[in-house]
Amino acid sequence: MGLSNIFMLIGGLGAFLFGMKFMGDGLEAAAGPKMNNLLEKLTRNPFLGFLVGTLVTAVIQSSSATTVMVMGFLNAGIMDLAQATGVIIGANIGTTMTSILIALDVSVIAPICIFIGAVLMLYSKRSNYKHVGQVILGFGILFQGLHTMSSAMSVLKEMESFQNFITSANNPIVGVLVGTLMCAVIQSSSAAVGVLQALALQGMMPVGFASYLIAGINIGSAMPPFLSAINAKNNAKRAAFIYFFYNIFGALIFVPVTMFTPYIDWIEAFVPGEVTQVAVCHIIFKIVTALVLLPFTNAIVRLSYRVIPKQKHESERRFLYIDQNLAASPSVIILQVQQEIKRMGSMVRDNLVTAAEGFLNKDLKYAERIRDQEDLINFLNHSITDYLVKVNTLEMSDSVSEYIGKLFHVINDLERIGDHAINLLERTEYCMNKGLIYSDYAKDEVVDIYERSLLLFDCAIGAFLNSELSDEEEIRLHSLEESIDQLTLEAQDHHIDRLRNQECNTESGVVFTKVLHDLERVGDHSYNIAWAAKQQAHHTVREI
Repeated sequence: MGLSNIFMLIGGLGAFLFGMKFMGDGLEAAAGPKMNNLLEKLTRNPFLGFLVGTLVTAVIQSSSATTVMVMGFLNAGIMDLAQATGVIIGANIGTTMTSILIALDVSVIAPICIFIGAVLMLYSKRSNYKHVGQVILGFGILFQGLHTMSSAMSVLKEMESFQNFITSANNPIVGVLVGTLMCAVIQSSSAAVGVLQALALQGMMPVGFASYLIAGINIGSAMPPFLSAINAKNNAKRAAFIYFFYNIFGALIFVPVTMFTPYIDWIEAFVPGEVTQVAVCHIIFKIVTALVLLPFTNAIVRLSYRVIPKQKHESERRFLYIDQNLAASPSVIILQVQQEIKRMGSMVRDNLVTAAEGFLNKDLKYAERIRDQEDLINFLNHSITDYLVKVNTLEMSDSVSEYIGKLFHVINDLERIGDHAINLLERTEYCMNKGLIYSDYAKDEVVDIYERSLLLFDCAIGAFLNSELSDEEEIRLHSLEESIDQLTLEAQDHHIDRLRNQECNTESGVVFTKVLHDLERVGDHSYNIAWAAKQQAHHTVREI
């Protein structure tokens, strides 16, 4: 195999990978929000999640893109690990669409697709047409790459050593190892199977050996999720384990089946053409494994928790106090929601204190805990809001309805304070990475504003939970909020003076200003909560 053939093979593989990614990105851009909504709404049941995972991945042609969406829902608490497992299993089946398209051998229209797609992308003014053009162009590049790979491999027909290896290749261990290595290097099971089909186009891929290679390819396809989960949260690591378990289980089924049953003889007898036979092997592997494992979704999830045990800092992504069947009386419902808001406020306060003190002390020890709690805060924000929307459909008194209206605002303000705590964490990470330092005077200014903002937060939450804010207390909190604003302005002026006197550099000054803004906004949102307490003071839960 000459150097030119190697370059053709590498170039063809690159075009194949790029075309597949480009086509998937186009489809995702055209239907991304709809895909998100579909995943979010239809994955409550593992079986429905399986169907949706199959459909979404078949459309966008990227199980990794589907997995990214699923991990986002996991982190936000929109779905649990059992629901995500169904989607992951379905996504594995959806990836077989590429091998089906290759088996249909539509490479003859690849140049036409490239031309049409390029014209649409370059000259269309509407974004939807551009996305369609991207899909068509990616489709054409994919098959042009496949054609280039196949042409590069045609020289292998003349290599006696390769011919002898292929004709005698029947060692399952060699097949699995070669397939695993191939997919681990290429980082795409669809592309690795595409290489097998390119060989099959030249009549150099016996389906028996292809079955072993496919088992290895599917094991190797677990490499990208494992790599992406190295520094991820534990649920992401469990999802990566589930993905690996699915494929290793399939390999353990199909290697013995290929060795000891007439499975390959049946495929050769009923499926015409080596390219199609390779595609069918891949599809059967995925579907049979899915059908066997899907009923045991909960058992697989339990196994993932055994492999990656739950840590103390991990939060349960579900309500602790709310009964979501809306069967209770409005007064009981409101009390339950109050408990969840109290819980949410406690986590927001903890994140604010930990992040602010981390900035002052250059300490990132609790960064993971802050981010875990932020995920739960976001979940509570969305879920309590959705729950209150349902509650609003019930018959209730005007006082309850008015109180619920205030809850919407309080929840939103708490979530925004949580966001500012995350901002402080990110400022700390940036300062430590860049080696930025601050004078004691600058730190004292931050401490003063932080302590006042925290005091205002505590008073506001207490007032809202107690449904009580006297006129005197409201004046005191208003004065406190104004003092935070004034101190922030003074600190910014002092910062400008230090810049003018070259006592600090611009980069550290920018971060300092952002920290002041975060703390000042915490005071604003806290005062909003206190104002909500003032507004609903005459409609206490006891009266409701």
